[in-house]
Amino acid sequence: MKVSNKIPNSMQNTPEAAKAGKTASAEAMLGAKKSKTSSVGEADIAQSARVDLSSRAQDIKKAKELATAGESIDEAKVARLQALIDSGKYKVDAEAIADRLLDEHMKMPL
Repeated sequence: MKVSNKIPNSMQNTPEAAKAGKTASAEAMLGAKKSKTSSVGEADIAQSARVDLSSRAQDIKKAKELATAGESIDEAKVARLQALIDSGKYKVDAEAIADRLLDEHMKMPL
């Protein structure tokens, strides 16, 4: 197959070419395409870009919002806990953590 830059005969008789007295250029053809696509309304774009989130995704979104919108980080508390961990004095109550995990798990819907 041979590729050339010639414009097909059917496109040479466009109004732009008749006014200019020469064949239609690629720029004129692209301009016509752009004007057709720019007529798409914002409502059409908004409708096509609509996303429905599942209830699980909505719950995750709410959790992220709560985590970021709430309290700020207590730097003093972080420093105190880091010092306890570094010195080996921070003790974890595994039984209390397990009880809390089970309680949270039991609250979740099936």
